[in-house]
Amino acid sequence: MQLQFRKGGPLKQDKNNSGMWMTLGAVPALLSIAIWQFYLFVTFKSTSGILDLQGGRGHLWVSLSTGLLACIAGFLIFLVFMRHDRERELHIT
Repeated sequence: MQLQFRKGGPLKQDKNNSGMWMTLGAVPALLSIAIWQFYLFVTFKSTSGILDLQGGRGHLWVSLSTGLLACIAGFLIFLVFMRHDRERELHIT
């Protein structure tokens, strides 16, 4: 973080948004992994080449966990965007 002096105002910290951009890029990546793993679960075939409804549970768990991580990351991004004016104060006199 770098401190900057702004005209007519106090010292403020310069916000570094690289973490936000990485998080915004991680959400679609996690969602694509979740969709791909769910596809692998649905199309799982046994050794004889027939669709096996009992197999591929590992793909299902990976799909559910990455989908959950993507939802949590999206929720946290939403919380950060909702606090964009947290430095402003409302003075009621």
